[in-house]
Amino acid sequence: MNNYFLKNEFVKCPYEYVIYVKIKGSYDTLIVCLYVDDLIFTGNNLKMFEDFKQAMVKEFEMIYIGHMSYYLRIEIKQGEDEIFVNKKKFVKEILKKFKFEDYAKANTLVECRVKMLKNDEIEKINYVAFKRLVESLRYLICTRSDILFGVGLVSKFMKTPTMTHLKALKRRF
Repeated sequence: MNNYFLKNEFVKCPYEYVIYVKIKGSYDTLIVCLYVDDLIFTGNNLKMFEDFKQAMVKEFEMIYIGHMSYYLRIEIKQGEDEIFVNKKKFVKEILKKFKFEDYAKANTLVECRVKMLKNDEIEKINYVAFKRLVESLRYLICTRSDILFGVGLVSKFMKTPTMTHLKALKRRF
């Protein structure tokens, strides 16, 4: 695939090795992401888009399955002039898995004046379950920037979490 893209005027992204970009003129752009055995592509020129789609089907015996609607736990809703991205389904899975269904989200990132210490005297909790929760929440950050600060703050305590740290996560989620 890499050779094909490079032979066909695509430039490999220097920051993300699975992304290729093709630019024609000063404005027309096609962006392709290769992930395992899937290709995700988008662009602003319909002809480039269609030509690429036909070339991929012919060259690699692929099938085009249409507009993306759900990928890597990200829901995509595409309209005529807009695209909405969310992880509502994944959030509901996390809420259920960690038994957070009854918690209401607070309006502030973290509770004011709460001191989060590494060796807190308050009740210690299972670090394995806490780590899984933090990892799940870190995956949400790309679509939930409102939890970024709180998750980052609590991440520092993954080896010795306490009930204070867990309450801080529940507050934001």
